[in-house]
Amino acid sequence: MANEAKPCPCDIGDTIEYGGLGEEVQIEHIKAYVVKPQASKKAVIVIQDIYGWQLPNTRYMADMLSANGYIAICPDFFVGKEAWNPSHDISLSTFQQWLEDKKPTDIKKEVDVVLSYLKEQCGAKQIGVVGFCWGGVATHYVALHYQEIKAAVSVYGIVREREDRFDLKSPTLFIFAENDAVIPLDQVTTLETRLKEKCTADFQVKIFPNQTHGFVHRKREDINPDDKPYIEEARKDMINWLKKYL
Repeated sequence: MANEAKPCPCDIGDTIEYGGLGEEVQIEHIKAYVVKPQASKKAVIVIQDIYGWQLPNTRYMADMLSANGYIAICPDFFVGKEAWNPSHDISLSTFQQWLEDKKPTDIKKEVDVVLSYLKEQCGAKQIGVVGFCWGGVATHYVALHYQEIKAAVSVYGIVREREDRFDLKSPTLFIFAENDAVIPLDQVTTLETRLKEKCTADFQVKIFPNQTHGFVHRKREDINPDDKPYIEEARKDMINWLKKYL
């Protein structure tokens, strides 16, 4: 899910059988998955897709960030509400009803709680954010409103319904797939054009050829050999963008 104008559920892709290296914690009103490298003062908030904060694929991405030296935290931005399930009715009306109380642009309370936790409990001095699908939209939203976020990576997500959506406060990398059934390329082109016109923060919009929605975190490179170079390149781009600004 990434098109706020016409939201629709996206395919879950390849679920990774993965347990995770971190721990689950309770932070005020939300739960979160946290993995901490030793002595790190840099942190990254990892924002889930529609399949929720417990999806192994997303925890794998959090662990990947931790392996690169960041405190990684994946909070439950649905705040205990049920994540989307592939077995649910995929009709547009059903998905829109499910999404009604899970707007990716209505997460300020949770972001504030997580930021306080990272600064006060983890000693984080610099904080970035990475999000996928639903979380890609949420990441775009965070980059628009939080000056203290030093870097953002929005992976297949665009905020569509806000007047201020091109006024980024944080350096932001946008990653898209050429053959994304959820985000048409004309939306990506419009985003890049308007950012060039209005945005004063650093940004990059990158489209990966022959890829589909979810390729960065929902495709297993070992069973998708043709996609492996693009998966690895996108993940490297994500890490390099964070390293540039954090």
